[in-house]
Amino acid sequence: MSTDPTAPARSPLALPVADNGRRLRGTDIRRERSQLRRNLKRFLVDNRLNLLGVVIVVGFVLLSLFGESIALHDPYAQNITGAKLLPPSFDHPMGTDELGRDVLSRIMTGSRISLQVAAVVLGFAVVVGTLVGAVAGYVGGVVDEVLMRVTDLFLAFPALILAIAIAASLGRDLRNTMIALSTVFWPWYARLVRAQVLSIRERDFVAAAQSIGLSGPRLLVRHVLPNALSVVIIQLTLDVGFAILSTSSLSFIGLGAQPPSPEWGTMMSTARNYFRDAWWYITFPGVALTLTVFAFNVLGDGLQDALDPRSGRR
Repeated sequence: MSTDPTAPARSPLALPVADNGRRLRGTDIRRERSQLRRNLKRFLVDNRLNLLGVVIVVGFVLLSLFGESIALHDPYAQNITGAKLLPPSFDHPMGTDELGRDVLSRIMTGSRISLQVAAVVLGFAVVVGTLVGAVAGYVGGVVDEVLMRVTDLFLAFPALILAIAIAASLGRDLRNTMIALSTVFWPWYARLVRAQVLSIRERDFVAAAQSIGLSGPRLLVRHVLPNALSVVIIQLTLDVGFAILSTSSLSFIGLGAQPPSPEWGTMMSTARNYFRDAWWYITFPGVALTLTVFAFNVLGDGLQDALDPRSGRR
C-alpha cells in the first residue's frame, strides 16, 4: 500500500486530525443552522399567532424608543378651555382628557415608562434569581437550605399583595414600585434556575468535565448555566407582560406613577371618573395595555415551543 500522503485513493478514515476536526466543526455548524431554520419556521411560519405577537412586540419597542418624539402633540400640554374631553377626531385620533391633553400622544409616551419599568424589574430579578438559584443548586447542602428558605419566605405571600405592601411602605413613587416588583419577581427565577441546575449537574458531560479537573465556578458558568438559559429566556419573555400589568395595577390604585405621568395605569385611574362622558379616555389606554400583555404572552409561548424540546408541540 502506498504511503504517499497525496495519494488520491486515501480513505477518509486516514485524514489528518486537524482536517477531520475542521470537517466535524463544519458538520456541527451546518447542523446548528439547520436546527435554527427549523425553529424559526416552527416559530414564525407554522404559527401565525406568533408572528402577530412578534409584530406587536416590535411595534411596542419602537414606540417606546421613538413614541414621544413622533407624537402629534405635547403629551403634557394642557388646553382646558378649548380641548377638554374631546371625542376622537382627525386632530386627536384618540380624543383628549380632562385637561385637554392628547390621549394618543400620552399613550405613546407612556409606553417608554412601561418598557423601562419592565427592563429594570426583570433585569434585577433575573440577575439575583439566577445567582441564588445557581449557587443553591450547584453547591447544595446547608447553602441550598438557607438560600431556599429565604426564597420560600418571599414566596409565602401572594406576589401582588406583597408588592402592594412594600410599595405602600416605601411611598407613592414609580421608583418604589420598581423596588417592590423586583422584590417579588426574583424568587421565581431562583426556584426555576435551581431546578435546572439540579438536573443538569447529574448529566454525563458534567461528570466528564469534572473528570478532567474542571470544577467550581468555572464549571458552573461555562457548562451548567448555559444549558439552563433557554427556560430563563422563556420565563423572562412571559414575565415582561406581567411586569407591565403589575406596574399599571399599582399605578391604578395610586401606588405607582403619579399624575401628570402618562403611565397607562395612572391614565386609567384618572379616566374612570369620566367613563360615562368620555369612553375613549379609559378605553384606549386599556387596549394598549391588553395588546402589549397579549403579545408578550404569545411570544413567550412561541419561544417555549421553539426552544424547549420537552414541550412536545411541533
